[in-house]
Amino acid sequence: MEYIPIKDYFHIFVLIPNPQLMNFDRIKEKLTILADAAKYDVSCSSSGSKRTNKNKGLGDSSGMGICHTYTEDGRCVSLLKILLTNHCIFDCAYCVTRRSNDIKRAAFKVQEVVDLTIQFYRRNYIEGLFLSSGIFKDADYTMERLVQVAKKLREEENFNGYIHLKSIPGASDELMRAAGLYADRLSVNIEIPSEKGLKLLAPEKNRADFIKPMQKVTSEIIKYNNEKKLIKSTPIYAPAGQSTQMIIGASGETDAEVMYTSAYFYKKFNLKRVYYSGYVPVRTDTILPAIGTDVPILRENRLYQTDWLLRFYGFDVRELLNKEHPNLDTDIDPKLSWALRNLQHFPVDINSASKGMLARIPGVGMKSVSKILNARKFRKLNWEHLKAIGIASNRAKYFITCDSRIFESKDRTAAQIKGLILQESNSKFSTTYSNQLNLFAAAEKPLLA
Repeated sequence: MEYIPIKDYFHIFVLIPNPQLMNFDRIKEKLTILADAAKYDVSCSSSGSKRTNKNKGLGDSSGMGICHTYTEDGRCVSLLKILLTNHCIFDCAYCVTRRSNDIKRAAFKVQEVVDLTIQFYRRNYIEGLFLSSGIFKDADYTMERLVQVAKKLREEENFNGYIHLKSIPGASDELMRAAGLYADRLSVNIEIPSEKGLKLLAPEKNRADFIKPMQKVTSEIIKYNNEKKLIKSTPIYAPAGQSTQMIIGASGETDAEVMYTSAYFYKKFNLKRVYYSGYVPVRTDTILPAIGTDVPILRENRLYQTDWLLRFYGFDVRELLNKEHPNLDTDIDPKLSWALRNLQHFPVDINSASKGMLARIPGVGMKSVSKILNARKFRKLNWEHLKAIGIASNRAKYFITCDSRIFESKDRTAAQIKGLILQESNSKFSTTYSNQLNLFAAAEKPLLA
């Protein structure tokens, strides 16, 4: 499906008149304002849910995810992604919807969001809903309306498609419990990586208010998993888990501070994903850092690569980032950077190394690790075999030996190896690589091997 700007969706309301959507111009204006305001939230992954269609209902949400429509910069738009309102009681310096900002305000009624979702879905424009909101009145008042949308979709419209609700910081446990019964995924944006940064840019907010709903969702998921073993009819709770998002570059944290925060939240709350959103200047304020421009997309990508290493490659965050190395290299990926700083572990014999060590070889991804482990059961592997398996030999050849008399000398320094790799991989790490990052900055999987 080709990318269709949201402004081109409006004609659907003319095709089939709906008494609840008769005021077309008013709905169109709200949709324009609240869809645009939602673009700053990138934590809308739809993978992980296995909600199936029941009782001849509308839609389903498979375990493989539903993302298949992308914007020009690679971001998925297969979810109807809107705010319930862009009114907000807070005045966060980094936020476009802060109360002091002179922008046009709007708010959907609960039924309007329900009708929009169903109308869009029936015309195959979307396969689910991502609903966030500014905060009006208080956290519970807003969260209650988000839950009402999801509840109406499930119970009145029999909608089994994907629903992601952005939880409101400070919402009560009762509402968080209800939200997980109707939504596939829940998320609370911690917004700023450090508590000191939050106090500087959003002094009205309290870090504890972000933690509270996370704790409730975590405990409910654990409770569900335990009860499900005993009672098969236990109501499903947030099957796609929970995620969060951090704004990068608004408060001057190092990459180490960002990733240590991520590692803590992954461990503490068993998050499915942490999203990293480069700060987009939305105002001039003396308390904001004098960065003047957007955080480079390359930094976002390096953070995602590091995230992948922590979750799937067996790395500890302290190996990748520490006091001696507080920021990620921009010219090479974090796995190669680690290897160059730890040459004492190399070269690795590809035919005898453990799975964990194979995963640490630059140029060898986890799929290649599995292929190597399977292939070497039958014979010793040489360069031709490794090439057929698909490793990136331009990087890996400096760190491995195999069933061949030809291999790179380990006597080179880290600087020499880095220079050779960059020279041989010039097209990937320069123009072509930059273009890929611009196109697929928010892709689910980073470019990492």
